[in-house]
Amino acid sequence: MFRLSKKMLYAIEAVLDIAYHAGSAPVQSQEITRRQGIPKRYLEQALQHLVRSEILIGVRGPRGGYRLARERRRITVGDIVSVVRDMESAEQKEAEVCESQLGQQVVRPLLNDLQDNLMEHLNGTTIDDLCNRALKADVDSEGRQSLDFTI
Repeated sequence: MFRLSKKMLYAIEAVLDIAYHAGSAPVQSQEITRRQGIPKRYLEQALQHLVRSEILIGVRGPRGGYRLARERRRITVGDIVSVVRDMESAEQKEAEVCESQLGQQVVRPLLNDLQDNLMEHLNGTTIDDLCNRALKADVDSEGRQSLDFTI
């Protein structure tokens, strides 16, 4: 059965953090860990998968970090969830549970419908939507504070 795992939630938060706190320099993983409290072992693994899936770009070097691979309005929460779901399914195969006839013909289809509805909603929600929610909630953005628009 599909559920939003801890890793999925961490990955969504990490991409949102990169989008929301982005300044002129790439966002470093230790900054994400500091701001979001995401354990480094989950974060690094998720970030690498997001880079391979072209949601993020990894920038090497002492001032390296991560940037969005495309505009935040072109990245959906569903994109991120799909990457982590694939990552998790590669790590462990879900054991097949012998279900009753009611389970197979009634409960399982209900759960599949819920999963489809959830993914439809997540695919319709962009990182830009979440950044706008953060702005409306007056969440401070470290990246925006460091931007200088003077000429």
